[in-house]
Amino acid sequence: MIQIENLTKKYGKFTAVNKLNMKIDRGEIFGFLGPNGAGKTTTIKMMTGLITINEGDVMLDGLSIVKNPVEYKKKIALIPDKPYMFEKLRGIEFVKFIGNLYEVGREDFRKRLDMYAETFGVNTYINDFIQSFSHGMSQKLLIVASLIHMPEFFILDEPMVGLDPKSMKILKEEFRKLAKEGMTIFMSTHSLDTAEEVCTKVGIIDKGILLEQGTVGEIELRNKEKRLEEVFFKLTDKQ
Repeated sequence: MIQIENLTKKYGKFTAVNKLNMKIDRGEIFGFLGPNGAGKTTTIKMMTGLITINEGDVMLDGLSIVKNPVEYKKKIALIPDKPYMFEKLRGIEFVKFIGNLYEVGREDFRKRLDMYAETFGVNTYINDFIQSFSHGMSQKLLIVASLIHMPEFFILDEPMVGLDPKSMKILKEEFRKLAKEGMTIFMSTHSLDTAEEVCTKVGIIDKGILLEQGTVGEIELRNKEKRLEEVFFKLTDKQ
C-alpha cells in the first residue's frame, strides 16, 4: 500500500503541493490526473526521493521514505517524464547495470529480459547505443529495465508519451497483468481515456491541491456527471 500523508513541497512562498493525502492499495492501478503545473511531477519526485519533502511523508507498506530512504527505494521503479539514460552505453549494458544495482540473479535476469524485450519489441535494437534511440525507443527500454527487478511499486510519469499505439496497448495490458500479480502502479497521465480504460482508481490534482479521488464511477456519481472528462474540466475550471 502507498500511503501519502500531508505531503507538501514549497519553493519560497510558492506551494507546489499542499498537504496531499492519498492511499493506494496493493494491486491498484492509480491514475494521477491534472493540468500542466498541477503538481503531478513534483509529487512523483517527492515519492521517489528526487527532491526533498518540506512536510509530510510517503510510506510503502509502512516503510517511510523520510526515515528509511534506502530500503524504501529498493521497493520502487520509476519511469520519469523524460527518459534520461547513459547515452554512451548500449541498451543491453544499461539493463545489466540496473539488474546489478538491484542484485537480480542471473537466471531471473535472463528470463525477464527475454520476456520483456520481446513483449515491448526492444530486442531488435537493444545492442545499439542509447544515443541513437528515439524517445519511444528509450521509453520502452526504460520500461524493460524497470521490470528487470520486478518492483513492488511501479511509479510512472506520463508513460504513454512517445509510444506508438501498439506499444501503448501492450503497456496497458502489462499493467493489468502486473496489478493482478500484486504490483501497485502509480502513474500520472494527461490522457483521460487511458485513465478510464486502465486505472482502477484516479486522483485529480490542481494547483497542488487534491480535488477528488476514487474509482471513475464514484467520482462521476459524486459530481453528477456521466464522463470523467466532464468532471475533470468542472473541477479544474473552478480552480
